[in-house]
Amino acid sequence: MPNSTVNRLASFAERLLGGPLPVGLRTWDGARVGPQDAPTVVLKNRRALRWLLYSPGELGLARAYVSGDLDVEGDLADGFRRIWSLTRSGELKVAKMGPRDWAEALRLAGKLGALGLPPKPPKEEARLSGRLHTLLRDKSAIAHHYDLSNAFYQLLLDESMAYSSGYWTSDEAGYDVGQSQWDKLEMICRKLDLKPGMRLLDVGCGWGSLLVHAAKHHGVTAVGVTLSAEQLQHIRGRLAQHDLEDRVEVRRQDYRELRTCALGGEKNLGTTDEPFDAIASIEMGEHVGEDNYPTYTKTLFRMLKPTGRLVLQQMSRGAVAPGGGAFIERYIAPDMTMRPISRTLGHVESAGFEIREVHAMREHYVYTVRAWLDTLEKNWDDVVALIGEAGARVWRLYLVGGALAFEENRMGVDQILAVKPGENGISGMPDTRQWP
Repeated sequence: MPNSTVNRLASFAERLLGGPLPVGLRTWDGARVGPQDAPTVVLKNRRALRWLLYSPGELGLARAYVSGDLDVEGDLADGFRRIWSLTRSGELKVAKMGPRDWAEALRLAGKLGALGLPPKPPKEEARLSGRLHTLLRDKSAIAHHYDLSNAFYQLLLDESMAYSSGYWTSDEAGYDVGQSQWDKLEMICRKLDLKPGMRLLDVGCGWGSLLVHAAKHHGVTAVGVTLSAEQLQHIRGRLAQHDLEDRVEVRRQDYRELRTCALGGEKNLGTTDEPFDAIASIEMGEHVGEDNYPTYTKTLFRMLKPTGRLVLQQMSRGAVAPGGGAFIERYIAPDMTMRPISRTLGHVESAGFEIREVHAMREHYVYTVRAWLDTLEKNWDDVVALIGEAGARVWRLYLVGGALAFEENRMGVDQILAVKPGENGISGMPDTRQWP
C-alpha cells in the first residue's frame, strides 16, 4: 500500500530524520509501518497531525499525547531510548523544517484531511503572565506544579512526602524509596551537624520532610518557607500530628522576603530572623532563574551564622535546554532553570561561601524516579480520579523522560556542602568526613 496514509507519513518523517523510523507508526485506519520489535506510536485521529503541524517537535508530540490523540503501544521508555540513542550517534538528525518542508507538510496534511484550525492547548499546560521571576509570577509558577493536589502527591510519594532524589544505600529486597528518603534526610542532617537546640532554615521546604525529620530526630527548632499554599496547609497538619508546632514554623514566603536582624537584637517575628545555625535548600534553586541566582545565594549567606553550614541539593544540566525542554517548561516546571554544576558552584563561591564537598547523586535519581513511576502505574485509576486522564498522562511522560535523562547523563543532581567562614577564615569543619 505505497500510497496509504501511514506510508505517506512515514516517508515524510524519514526524510526529515535522515533515516528509517526508530519506532513503529500506526494511523487511525489501522495500518502500521516500522520495526516490529519496537514500541508503536499510534495517531488515533487527524487532530494528532494538527498538533504536530502547528507545534512541530517535542511540544506538538507532548500536546498530542496529553490530549489522548496520540498514544504509544509498548514500552514508552524504550521508545525514547531508541530515538535518543540514534540521535546521539548521528544515525538520525534533529528534524528542522525549512520552507520546502513546510510546503510539503501542508500539502500532505491537505491530502489526508488534517488541515484545520490549531487545537486549543490542553488545560494542563501552564499559562503564566507578567515579567519573568517577579514575586507574583514565581508564586504562579510554583502553584502550577506543587498545588496540583496534596492527595495526588500523598499517593505518589512515600510517607515522608520527600519530593527530591533519595539516597539509595542498599540493594537488598524490601529496601524502598521511603527508606532511601530517610537515608537522604539523615545524610543532610549529618552534613549540617545538627544538634539539639540548633536553628535550621529550610528554603523551599516542600511538604516538610526535612523540617519534621530534623526536629524529631535531631532536636532542632526550624523555619521552613514555601510559595505553595497546598504545601503550607499540609505541613501545618503534619506539625500538629507530630506535636511539633512549638518547634517548627512554616511560612508562605519568597526567599527574597527573608530578613535578618543582628544577633541578640530586637526581632519582629515573621519578618526578621536572627541568623540560623544551618540552612538547607533541597531542589529549590532550579526555580530561582539565572539572573536571580546571585540574590538567592547571597540571601542564604546572609541568613547563616559564621561557621554555619549550607546543604544545597540541586539538579544540573548542560547548555542545551536549561529549562528542561518544551514539555517540562510548559507542563511541569515553567520558568525553571538548570545549569552545569560548575556554574552553580561559581555562584555559591561568589556569595562568600567556602565549598567543602560536592556529592554527585545522579544514579540515585534514576532509582527514585523509577520508584515514583512504578507507583503511578500501579495506581493509575486512582491517579486519573485525582488529576484526570490528561494529568496522569503528563506525569507518565514526565517520569519516563526524567528517569532516562538522569540515566543517560543529560541531567544530574548534586549535594553541595558549603560553610560560611568565621573570623580569620575558620570553617568549624572536622578534618575528616562524618557522614556516608
